[in-house]
Amino acid sequence: MKEFFKYVMATICGILILGIVMSIMFIVSLAGMALSSSPTAKVKKNSVFTLQLNGAVQERGEEDSPLSMLLGQADMSVMGLDDLVSSIRKAKEQEEIKGIYLETNAVSFDSPAIAQELRDALKDFKKSGKWIIAFGDNYTQGAYYVASVADSVFMNKTGMLELKGLGGKGEYFLGLYEKLGVKYQAVKVGKYKSAVERHIRKDMSDEDREQRTAYLQGVWQYWLKDIAESRKLKAENIDQMVSDSIMAFANPQDYVKGKLIDGLMYPEEIKKVIKAKLGVEEDKDVHQMMFSEMKNVEKKKEDKGEKVAVYYAYGEIIDAMSSMFSTEHSIVGSTTVNDLKKLAEDKDVKAVVLRVNSPGGSAVASEQIWHAIKLLKEKKPVVVSMSGYAASGGYMISAAANYIVAEPTTITGSIGIFGLVPNLSGLVTDKLGVTFDGAKTNRYTDFEENLIMSKDNAEEIKFMQGYVDRGYETFLSIVADGRKMTRDQVHEIAQGRVWLATDALPIKLVDKLGSLDDAVKKAAELAKLDEYYTASYPAEPGFLESLMADKENTSYLNSEMREVLGDLYEPILNMRRDQQRNRLQARLPYLLRID
Repeated sequence: MKEFFKYVMATICGILILGIVMSIMFIVSLAGMALSSSPTAKVKKNSVFTLQLNGAVQERGEEDSPLSMLLGQADMSVMGLDDLVSSIRKAKEQEEIKGIYLETNAVSFDSPAIAQELRDALKDFKKSGKWIIAFGDNYTQGAYYVASVADSVFMNKTGMLELKGLGGKGEYFLGLYEKLGVKYQAVKVGKYKSAVERHIRKDMSDEDREQRTAYLQGVWQYWLKDIAESRKLKAENIDQMVSDSIMAFANPQDYVKGKLIDGLMYPEEIKKVIKAKLGVEEDKDVHQMMFSEMKNVEKKKEDKGEKVAVYYAYGEIIDAMSSMFSTEHSIVGSTTVNDLKKLAEDKDVKAVVLRVNSPGGSAVASEQIWHAIKLLKEKKPVVVSMSGYAASGGYMISAAANYIVAEPTTITGSIGIFGLVPNLSGLVTDKLGVTFDGAKTNRYTDFEENLIMSKDNAEEIKFMQGYVDRGYETFLSIVADGRKMTRDQVHEIAQGRVWLATDALPIKLVDKLGSLDDAVKKAAELAKLDEYYTASYPAEPGFLESLMADKENTSYLNSEMREVLGDLYEPILNMRRDQQRNRLQARLPYLLRID
């Protein structure tokens, strides 16, 4: 018996000791990651910045938590535009870096404006007299648009170039709902407010087709102009090539003949081109700075003068985080309001640039953020920089600013409100035989149940329409006040109409076409600053905050669901979100992701 207890105690002690050792190793690993997560990178002489574009390029980069990296769940499929632009600028000012080798793989862009701003940063890099060489096994449309700015564009001998124009088809669920016995009840203001159409129609309305065609043509013509300018071609000739054939299936030699690319070669051959540019012998290695290293190279310019805050507001506008099955990044109403209040009270911040990239969302949260920006503007200048989208609720939060700068391919406007409620009586009562009865103290105590389960709910719909109408009038008042227009002037260009920024400029929805840098310069001008530097907000979470965050679980779930569902991911996710959203929505009905 003594031997038994001796072995048991020895086993318990062994387990405890092992646990302690593992805990110490875990803590040491985390501490090491904390100390080495952002080491300062050094640039060797005669180096090339190797920029490999992979995955999705979105507005801002987000660091993975230490725990996710330790568990091997780091998300390598997302690149931040802010990090990319910053790295390109540092490469421009580093004398040791002689050029950029741009390699495009399976890359997509959250919006045309994201691709455009990245391309503009590369174009600015060339002003230093340095070179850019691009190579791709295959070029998606967005990847080629960015790569076309390079001095030389090469492609794999067996690759393809997918220029095809802009467009796409959406899903309409009315036929499915009819089979199920489900009916969606939509109330809206604005003939162009088409966010509800996928639930109440089987096809696209004429108004939606009109606005979609207008902004798609606008973006496409802008892209053709940029590509033609860089490749020394005529835009109409490129457009004709795209119209005459399926470019993706063309003989790769035709891309060379059409001067869309400069040559075909295998991946190992591009190394000889790079070495020749650098003057490096063929048997010698090239000093490369990768994107992950370039992010950690110190800026040569020191921060001098006064601080201009750049606050990033991107994603759908929501009232609160509701579930893990949600967007990767959202603008949470209460959180954003608190952040803006802190910026208003921060005496070191002399001006604020609000970087908006949002299709809108909750009308209630949007109005709260608008009000916070209006209070902020009373203390210091506020300039909005519109990125890919600043539409509907995204435009509402922008309207209070002193000045609005938009990228030429920004999608904005969509000034309108809608509400959407499913009616399940056809399914639950007619098909399944479930009926409802009860007691109540007031006439409309059960209005929510009636909206969803009763066929006789005309009065409830009437009240809901009045609620939406008031929301629309509030939206018109907000825009009229911010843009110094009358209510009728705003109504004429509103009604849910989506505008490309180039078309929004003459109707006074924006003040200037330009970049984030242009917005920062304007903010400094309004604040009368001679010297200034920028600081990004919200600040990146610290080590402990990252460790405690559960972001990696959300990102991992979303990435897995996207992988499994493919093209069905967004439609299914949108149907799920519709059940969680605020009743009153100021939201764009679609996003233009560029592959």
